[in-house]
Amino acid sequence: MLALYFAPGSSSMAVHIALYEIGIPFEAKPMSFKNNDLRSPDYLKLNPEGKVPTLIIDGRPLTEVAAILFYLAKRFPDAGLLPRDDIEADAQALSWMSFAASTLHPARRHGLDHAKQVYGIADRPLGGGWALGHYSIADIHLFRLYWRLANSLKPTPETFPNLSAHYARMMARPAVQRTIEIETAIGYELPE
Repeated sequence: MLALYFAPGSSSMAVHIALYEIGIPFEAKPMSFKNNDLRSPDYLKLNPEGKVPTLIIDGRPLTEVAAILFYLAKRFPDAGLLPRDDIEADAQALSWMSFAASTLHPARRHGLDHAKQVYGIADRPLGGGWALGHYSIADIHLFRLYWRLANSLKPTPETFPNLSAHYARMMARPAVQRTIEIETAIGYELPE
């Protein structure tokens, strides 16, 4: 049995979506920033950084969005979140997710002008499709970051036409709808 420690709307949303895409049972463990859950001694034993997500796999913790998404895609290949036996696709997915984590993730905090520059880099290669040419874990990771940007800095759809189209395709997916419904019901306490 898998267990996911998550905070609604945070980066853990990507893993939450992936678990619903895969369609396997898991134990949901919502965390509260307001209640300081991520700094509790028990949680810090699982994730010493005090961040989410943390996925518990047979009692062992796995942290970091990209690592967890990659693990899930490889462990459950029938979900089609990565092509089978395609090392280049694996590398391209890791490239997208590394770019998302290192460049896109912090961009929002620097304002819309800065975000326009770095999200523009992500917008151009999408060309109205999926990050790898087919739906994958890279799209899930990219979506969560753009979801936060779109809901906080509110760029117009023309600012990032390909990301806006990607966002609309993602919002139509049942796993995304379910995740947002569940996380909204719990409530968002996102730090600035």
